[in-house]
Amino acid sequence: MTRRVGYTLLAGLVAVVVLISAAIFVGFDGTPGTRGGAPREPQTSAAPAVSGQWVGTWSAAVAAAEPGTQDGYAQMSIRNVVHTSVGGSSARIRLSNLYGTRPLPFSHASLALSAGSGGPMATAGSMRRLTFEGKPSVTIPVGGEITSDPVRLAVPGNADLLVTMYSPAPSGPATYHPYARQTSYLARGDRTEDAAGTAYTEQSPYWRYLTGVDVLSTRARGAVVAVGDSITDGITSTPGANHRWTDFLAARLRDEPGAPRYGVLNTGISGNRLLTDSNRLSPTNGPSLLSRLDRDVLSRTGVRAVVVEIGINDLFKTPRQLDPEKVVAGMREVVQRAHARGLRVTGSTLTPFGGHRGYSHQLNAVRERVNHLIRSGGVYDEVVDFDRALRDPAHPLRLLPAYDSGDHLHPSDAGYRAMADAVDVDQLQQAAPAAL
Repeated sequence: MTRRVGYTLLAGLVAVVVLISAAIFVGFDGTPGTRGGAPREPQTSAAPAVSGQWVGTWSAAVAAAEPGTQDGYAQMSIRNVVHTSVGGSSARIRLSNLYGTRPLPFSHASLALSAGSGGPMATAGSMRRLTFEGKPSVTIPVGGEITSDPVRLAVPGNADLLVTMYSPAPSGPATYHPYARQTSYLARGDRTEDAAGTAYTEQSPYWRYLTGVDVLSTRARGAVVAVGDSITDGITSTPGANHRWTDFLAARLRDEPGAPRYGVLNTGISGNRLLTDSNRLSPTNGPSLLSRLDRDVLSRTGVRAVVVEIGINDLFKTPRQLDPEKVVAGMREVVQRAHARGLRVTGSTLTPFGGHRGYSHQLNAVRERVNHLIRSGGVYDEVVDFDRALRDPAHPLRLLPAYDSGDHLHPSDAGYRAMADAVDVDQLQQAAPAAL
């Protein structure tokens, strides 16, 4: 064989290897769900092969056991619809059996991009099968939680995801978040990888079992956790529109020049209090912020900053806490525990509620005293003055009419936007906690 012929053969072999490698790369990480233009079968989880860091893109705080679900959702598929704040190249989910009374079995789970219609249909080729420690099935112990293996999927920021689980057997009460302001879906049988979504004929206003979605991101630097009550939960925001104040904040952090590129994790629970757990009269109000702080705030993936909006329900709900010093002491404890994790805390003033059926001069006096202490420093690292952002200048004990949802307590969509605009996003990226 001549040297020229040898070089020619070697070049040909190299070209073949390059073409094969390119085909494999495009088939695995190119246009989602396609290989040569043909639909791809659902993929299983795979360890990411790109750089980046894990960041929370969505979260919810579970509040209670869902009434009427003593046997869970045996032989049913639950398709939760959730909205991302930041994007990434891979994703994983977190599931909880916090309020279950029996082990919770899932034999099948999947993740997909929503087709964008608000329904249960997946974007073509985006369906991904999830695994847990390499296995397609998992059983979550009573009170436990689990994180799936990562799956490679190009997840955009500001997009809807479909997270689906199938439970083959009875499992006890479902752990849920009752005020999602987002329609999710149920189907009979194992329809976990049903991309068309036609079997999902039952709608639901809840998120069940799902507490978090993380993405592997090269752009996002971390996440900010927003924790609070129904105002953070967004209970009066337009359903399906993603108009909670945390959604508007996420848009600022995605697009605003100079803003930190953080995911936004909403762990608000409607009716939640700072100091007191829910009781049998209000079971969905969840445990107090102090008792759930580690689980719902400090341990979230990639957390870099915390925003706290809490305290109104401590005044409203029985047993009422009418000592402003005790309310502020609870806020200081939140900050101290966050500082122990190296996190700064931005805290909000308590918003006006004049005209609400629960209003009284006594409660408002406590609110104003709490706000005075917050504004004077020594409580939070930074203050976001939601009271000032939302109140009517002509009637400062009330919400501005344009910001009032109608109940004189909870903001409208415009009010939620005003709250997000009031946050000093530069302060969210300060590294060291202030000395209080």
